[in-house]
Amino acid sequence: MTTNTMVALRSYTVTGSPASSVNFDLTGISGYTDLVLISSAMASSGVPDNLMQFNNNSTGNYYSSTFLSGTGSSALSARESNRNWLSLDSYGSLNTSNFNIAEIHIMNYANTTTYKTVITRASNGALGTDAIVGLWRSTAAITYITLLPSSSTFAVGSTFTLYGI
Repeated sequence: MTTNTMVALRSYTVTGSPASSVNFDLTGISGYTDLVLISSAMASSGVPDNLMQFNNNSTGNYYSSTFLSGTGSSALSARESNRNWLSLDSYGSLNTSNFNIAEIHIMNYANTTTYKTVITRASNGALGTDAIVGLWRSTAAITYITLLPSSSTFAVGSTFTLYGI
């Protein structure tokens, strides 16, 4: 007998007009230890960063990220501390001509005794690829996820799917 280990829980596609953010309300979701969010996003203008917040927590500097990134001809490692968001890319930033594909693993999202860890792999064929470890310094269970570009909006056709593991 085969059992599903990843179950699609929510999906969103930007249609009609660009979106300034994409939100996932986790109300009613239970029985999973981890979440995986697959993003295929493009910016409607500029080259903004792809960002994430939990539980509408956009103040207080509770987020940090560590990057390993490369373009094929250059590499970068960096760290961001005490931010109001998690960065989901660096070289793999959103742009207006190529979709950025990101696979975002959110561990122990419902646990109320530990900080939340996020591992992201993102790539954009025109800009590069990233491996990022992020931390949300809160013991609160994650009940709401917000994705947003640092500037601009998500272009029509951008898709986001949330899975439970």
